[in-house]
Amino acid sequence: MKVVLFGLNGSYSHTCLATRCLRAPLERAGYDTVICEYNLRDMNAVILSRLVSERAEVYSFSCYIWNIASMLDIAADLKALLPKSKIVFGGPEVSFACERFDFDFIDYIVRGEGEEAIVKICKAINNGEQIDRIIDGGRPFVMKDEGILYREGDFESGTMLYYESSRGCPYRCAYCLSSATEGVRAKSVKQTLDDLRAFETLDSKIKIIKFVDRTFNFNINRANEIWRALLSDEFTKNYHFEVCANLLNDESFEIFSKMPKGKIQLEIGLQSTNSETLDVISRHLDSEKIIEAALRIKELGNIHVHLDLIAGLPYEDLQSFRKSFNDAYFACDMLQLGFLKLLYGTELRNKADEYGYVASKKAPYTVLKSKWMSFEDLSLLTEIADILDRYREGGGFDTSLEYALEGVESPFDFYLGLRVFIAERDGRSIRKISQNDAYALLYQYISLNYPEKEETFSHLMHEDYAKKQVRKMPRFKK
Repeated sequence: MKVVLFGLNGSYSHTCLATRCLRAPLERAGYDTVICEYNLRDMNAVILSRLVSERAEVYSFSCYIWNIASMLDIAADLKALLPKSKIVFGGPEVSFACERFDFDFIDYIVRGEGEEAIVKICKAINNGEQIDRIIDGGRPFVMKDEGILYREGDFESGTMLYYESSRGCPYRCAYCLSSATEGVRAKSVKQTLDDLRAFETLDSKIKIIKFVDRTFNFNINRANEIWRALLSDEFTKNYHFEVCANLLNDESFEIFSKMPKGKIQLEIGLQSTNSETLDVISRHLDSEKIIEAALRIKELGNIHVHLDLIAGLPYEDLQSFRKSFNDAYFACDMLQLGFLKLLYGTELRNKADEYGYVASKKAPYTVLKSKWMSFEDLSLLTEIADILDRYREGGGFDTSLEYALEGVESPFDFYLGLRVFIAERDGRSIRKISQNDAYALLYQYISLNYPEKEETFSHLMHEDYAKKQVRKMPRFKK
């Protein structure tokens, strides 16, 4: 019996780890297993043609908030063309409130982890047995030494592979699906390092190994041992970790100080510095300690630090978010402004009425307003997030922007002012403005609002421009 594992990624640089997790148990059970992997920018007609050509008995769809709409469309057409094939939906987006997916073209839904469930479904189909339409995946022992799950030929494009060394999270944040499960299962230090060595044998174009572990350093001794091993030259990739900064200790910082520049990147969830907000979302972490740790790492100069904020959390109005933004801005290399999503299965979705939430009815269920933030407030923050992404995170303005913000008490007000200036001068969204116009608008903004910085800023902007462009920077009018 043939089984097709279908993954639909958000970017060409990504791979679908879920399909690899399911391939291993299916092949052990003796099934002919094929991975079909595409991107959201690929045409549905092209994807459908490939899926139909496989003529499989079972098609498994890995569903997330970013691909569910396309998954439903493709599955409906596939079932119409191959009515005898069985279609299985799994993944976080279909694991909660499964009644939302009561469509006749979906034969089975896996709720939760899929390694054992997909084999159970395939065995039942192969043997002509009747089983429930919704299968609870349980808690399979998936952290045994199965290796990296990737093979040569698994990645046609992109430079990044996802890797899982632990599953679960010790925290119960009210906005996160990880709060629906308890406990953490993890590979040993030896297994993890053996896996990272295995990545060294793959195609050399793979540059980044991104750990999907929700809290990589849940066990700080284990994390430190792995980080210390990465000091060795035998590990040549760039490694991304999502960590809890509160758990870092003196040994962590000592290891970080020795880390080759660019070898690791740390993503740290701050979310807010409002203590009332953090308390109500069950995120009982010291925000001051998080910022201190992030700044300490950033000042080492060898590790990229990424801090996350979430707009739309309970008890955080625009002024509170402004403070969170200002608290975080100088403590990181990249500040990511996310927007709260009312995911099915989370506490905040269950309390939507209590908090006055109005959210989009379609995935990704982004909050549109709350008791504390109007729709206009959140729209404003969306525009500021776009400007932040373009100027600070997008590259091309590194030294000039850093200089422009020296001594600025409120980075939030700086970007708010830039947003107003762009709206008045140009009127277009920052996403639709050319790179040359982006340079010009920032130069004009600094010249008019920070004239004492204009001369040095202009010199630094020329240097930034020369790093990205082959031609000389044009002369911008004030």
